[in-house]
Amino acid sequence: NYEPANNLLLSGDYIETLNGQEVKNKEDLIQKINQSNGKETVLGIRRGKESFGVKVMPIQTSPEEYKIGIWVRDNTQGIGTLTFLDEFNGFGALGHGINDVDTSKLMELEGGFLYHTEIVSVIKGESGNPGELTGVIDYAKGNVLGTILKNTNGGIFGSGNSLLIDKVGQEALPICLKQDIKLGPGKILCSVNGTPVYYDVEITKVDYSADSINKGIVFKVRDENLLALTGGIVQGMSGSPIIQDGKFVGAVTHVFVQDSTKGFGIFIENMLEANLE
Repeated sequence: NYEPANNLLLSGDYIETLNGQEVKNKEDLIQKINQSNGKETVLGIRRGKESFGVKVMPIQTSPEEYKIGIWVRDNTQGIGTLTFLDEFNGFGALGHGINDVDTSKLMELEGGFLYHTEIVSVIKGESGNPGELTGVIDYAKGNVLGTILKNTNGGIFGSGNSLLIDKVGQEALPICLKQDIKLGPGKILCSVNGTPVYYDVEITKVDYSADSINKGIVFKVRDENLLALTGGIVQGMSGSPIIQDGKFVGAVTHVFVQDSTKGFGIFIENMLEANLE
């Protein structure tokens, strides 16, 4: 099988133009390639901070269809947890960025939307196999809760609408500075069965010098109800607030792969700073 773009493009490349014309989305790219009628085409590529042109010769695969032998993705989706809504209706979620599944690099997002998700099942976590919350996302326009404006290593951020404000319904909490976090009891606020519930955890380590922006807090789930439901921390719980002594400490970000009862968290300070970048 001949693939015109083989060895010319890499996973994580961004296709910005075709023959000098802006490529708006995947469908637009397909249409422009079909309109080439097999003539040599120049793709405008951005790879990291470098921009350059790549010449490819589309091949005909059917009477009106041409291809260049690449797989293109122009959107992403997933389940995570809202972390906070501030007094200006700005929200933060996840506590980590949305990365490309193939390259693990932070994705550059032009924008996106926040939706309510109905959790339909829980795959319990176990040693070596992190669990997962699975749910149904209704993409109807009337179910949009907010607009995503930023994707950073410290979380995703955006602006919430009136539907989100009505759903949150929580009282504002004071922020706990990282130097004031204590080893010992705390809580995480998670929505496993559709309703936010506080679950007991123990903060076992506070690392001010952690290499990763979102691994400064280490905690262990102590709540028997949560352990029975999920086995500990599972995918989809990223962004769940971590609370200690009535103060906002941070958010859940990762699970220990070999021990699903343990997880990492990001300091709320780091998350707020990421939103200012």
